[in-house]
Amino acid sequence: MAHYKPVQTNDELLKPKQVADELQLNIETIYRYIRSQQLRVVRLSAREFRVRRSELDRFLRERETDKATD
Repeated sequence: MAHYKPVQTNDELLKPKQVADELQLNIETIYRYIRSQQLRVVRLSAREFRVRRSELDRFLRERETDKATD
């Protein structure tokens, strides 16, 4: 029996394009993060998937630094 975490009603699902727009990154960069499993997705079908808002928050938190980069 598969274990899954129920979708939280307040956890927005974002399309990859929405993530790219929000982070001001190229969509291909988002797909690269997804392919390398740095950014986890909810797969709706073979070609459709979404990024949970909480997953995007986790992804960004892990990349925070104490110093600004040049």
